[in-house]
Order: sequence, then C-alpha cells, then structure tokens
Amino acid sequence: MPHRVLLLEDEPAIADNLIYALRNEGFVVQHVGLAREALSAFAQDGADVVVLDIGVPDGSGLDVYRQLRQHDAVVPVMFLTARAAEIDRIIGLELGADDYVTKPFSPREVCARIRTILRRSQASAAPADTGPWRLDEAGQLVRYAGHALPLTRYEYLLLATLLRRPGRIFDRPALMDLVWSDAPDTSERTVDAHIKLLRAKLRQAGADPAVIQTHRHMGYSFQG
Repeated sequence: MPHRVLLLEDEPAIADNLIYALRNEGFVVQHVGLAREALSAFAQDGADVVVLDIGVPDGSGLDVYRQLRQHDAVVPVMFLTARAAEIDRIIGLELGADDYVTKPFSPREVCARIRTILRRSQASAAPADTGPWRLDEAGQLVRYAGHALPLTRYEYLLLATLLRRPGRIFDRPALMDLVWSDAPDTSERTVDAHIKLLRAKLRQAGADPAVIQTHRHMGYSFQG
C-alpha cells in the first residue's frame, strides 16, 4: 500500500512541484494550504508522514506540529522553511521533528528524505528493557515504570544512546556524533546542558537522576 503524505504548503508553485515529485515516487499526497486545514485533514484521514511549511497565512507549522503531537506522538514530521536562521532549525528539531529542509530545495531530495524518515520510523527494533526502564525505538519513547517520559528529540536520542549500552562510558565527542549528527555546530556544552535537563525530568518522573552518572574527564554512562 502506498504511503500517504499530508503536505501543508501555501505557495502553489512549491506545492505543485512537490506533489508532482511525490506522486511520481508512488506517494499518495493530500495537500492543504492552511494550518487549520492540516489539523482537520490529519484528524479525519491521518497520514504516514506530515510535511509542514513553517510559515503559513493562518499560523505556523510549528503550532500545527505541537497540536498534532497532542494526538499522535509517533507520526514522522518534516518541516519546510524559508528562514535560514539557525533558531528555526533548532526549534523544529528540539520539538521532536524528524527532519527539515530549507527553501529553495530539490523536490527529489525531499522525496529521498521522506523515504529515509519512513524507513527509520518503521524499523522494527525490539523494545529494550533495563529494570523499570523500557526503550521503545519504534515509537521513539522511553518509559519509566510504565510511564512515557516527556522528552524532546535530542533528550530522547541522548537517553536512548545511554540505555542501549548500560555501563558503557560515552565521552562528549562520541555523544555529539551519535545524538547531534545533524547539528554539526553544536558545542560539547550542549551535551552537559541536556544531561542536566534529562536528570531534572527523571527526578520529576520519580526516577533516580543518578542513574546517569558523570565520570570526571571521561563522560557519561547509564547505571540502571
């Protein structure tokens, strides 16, 4: 069965080119031009992947994304943006989006990226368990004592990396390569900042934040 793409894009020329390329690649495309139409279309028909233009006449693709996530925590999302500012990309990815493309772009590249996103999201890796911890890679969720932790994309990737290899010490460069591979300008201080945020969320969830251990001059490990 062909994959279904929900496309939110208000510029007709861009939308037409993307729709043509996607359909040639075998996708079924539902196109809308307004944020409220995207939310209505997803609620009614769903989608296998959602492509959101950040700037639309009646709102923002970021707002659409936030509302989508209230009802579906798994559907892959790609952002389209005409803004080259780093903040747009950081905001989109920190929210948990799977990818972004900056205009102007090649429709064929977008198709290729969507296929990559779909392959990644459909990978059937078995959930990993470590005591009360459960790593659900297909759903991109980490659960503690049965409850999903409210993690951003990078927080999830960081915790998942540590959970997959309990006891292994990851130095900061290794974590940057594994977690922030799509953000090459990230500094090592970002790792420390995210560890701090993760520990705070673990504490709020009733978990012992010390399960993420700091190894002086070496890095971090998960000791569950």
